Amino acid sequence: MMDAIDILHEAGFRTLEATSAAEAIAILNGRRDVAAVFADVQIVGEPDGLRLAHMVRERWPPVGLVVTSGRVFPAENELPVGGTFLPKPYSSEALVSRLRSVIIEAPAQVAE
Repeated sequence: MMDAIDILHEAGFRTLEATSAAEAIAILNGRRDVAAVFADVQIVGEPDGLRLAHMVRERWPPVGLVVTSGRVFPAENELPVGGTFLPKPYSSEALVSRLRSVIIEAPAQVAE
């Protein structure tokens, strides 16, 4: 996760870090400036990152979604509408490009 945060900082994003889906939801509940969520399918605890992405889409429809994993490769129909999958390992350029592509408006906050 620290590598992703460093990559995003270098690209000019401001990031918020969550170590679990529950923590990510708490962040989203408390803020209105989160533009995108970048989550690993195998995030610690319940729900997993894929379910987190669906929850985000249901409760915060404008928030961009990027899901990643090096072990689980969800089919396109398993992702929420507008969500995208970025397989590991990914390059810095791919991560930044993918996040920029899912951000609808430009507040520069990303919750991971």
